[in-house]
This record gives sequence, C-alpha cells and structure tokens, in this order.
Amino acid sequence: MALDSGGGQELAIADLLDRALNKGVVIRGEATISLAGVDLVYIGLKVLVASVDAAQRMRASDGGPAPAQLERRA
Repeated sequence: MALDSGGGQELAIADLLDRALNKGVVIRGEATISLAGVDLVYIGLKVLVASVDAAQRMRASDGGPAPAQLERRA
C-alpha cells in the first residue's frame, strides 16, 4: 500500500513508519465534557512514538540526563 505525499511522490507505509520512528511523532489531545457550564470530565492525551535512539537524541538535546546516567541510577 502506498500513500501520495502531495508532491507527486508515493510513500510506502514502511517508509512512513521509518520516518516517524527516526524523527519522533508527538500526538497531543484534550477533551472536556461539561454540563450546564460545569466541567464534569477532562481527558488529556500525550503520546510519543519514536525509536529508542530518537528518544535518547531528544532527551540529550533537551538537556535531560544522558543515557549513561540513566543506566547508573537503575
């Protein structure tokens, strides 16, 4: 199965997944259910989809602890 990227190029699902895992994808959403102006239920969703290498690169670029430091804590 292939997807049209809009620029005349076709992307296979495997290529799309490979790009998402290499770069990382963040999905964030919020929903509030209210009745008569009173919030009854709040649902927040934050999902990060990335490979382990990409997650470690993101952590290092944000100034978080390096992977070696995390291994020493365990």
